[in-house]
Amino acid sequence: MNIAVLLKQVPDLAEDLEIADNGKELDREYLTFVLNEFDDYALEEALQLKEATGGTVTAFSLGTEDADDALYTAVAKGADAAVRVGDFEEEPLSTHAASKLLADVLRDRGFDLILTGVQAIDDLDGWTAPMVASYLDIPHVSVVTHIEPSNGGVHVGQEYAGGLMAEFEVSFPAVLGVQASRVVPRYAPVSKVRQAMQTTTIEEVDAEAEPYEGLTVRRLYAPESAGHAEMLEGGAEEVAERLVNILRERGLVAG
Repeated sequence: MNIAVLLKQVPDLAEDLEIADNGKELDREYLTFVLNEFDDYALEEALQLKEATGGTVTAFSLGTEDADDALYTAVAKGADAAVRVGDFEEEPLSTHAASKLLADVLRDRGFDLILTGVQAIDDLDGWTAPMVASYLDIPHVSVVTHIEPSNGGVHVGQEYAGGLMAEFEVSFPAVLGVQASRVVPRYAPVSKVRQAMQTTTIEEVDAEAEPYEGLTVRRLYAPESAGHAEMLEGGAEEVAERLVNILRERGLVAG
């Protein structure tokens, strides 16, 4: 089973985020980037399948900020090869443009499965997996919670709203949008990542994205405060009485 995994670096939400002067994007100068959580799940599922059935795992990433870090880490975890597509550090692509570009790169490489995270924290639109599948004209299942080898394909679980689950038998080739992995994604020690940097040659693919006229960001801003909470002070009875009076004043309780 030969598997491609699409990885994306996203801003680290543990860091302070600053808005750029144009008011439409984050200031990238001081951003720290980390591997998208759902892509890490996809990578773990790919490695689990490789260990169960044999084959290869190839990690792909657009050439964005710190993309090489994600690719070397994937190799340190067990991926067999890594591919960096284009150079988009100065101008990140929309999901639609990225999906078309990745599909073009993947088209003739003969992968049985293409895995990616169900969504990314910096867009949350969940369109990468279905759009790659659409451009490649192959089946797709998203919001996948587990993947198991099956005769001539894989058996996958898909989660619906309300906790409902569906089970599918998926033939190759196919694209899966992964929401969770069966186990916690494995940890790659710094020593293994450094070893991967010394022994792995990342394949570089020259690529230019086609213009995509889709959604545009008109304004990016921090939540604006419309007011502040009133802190009630005093003893329990005094606070309770004040609270009841407030509710009466606002017509929320009668009497």
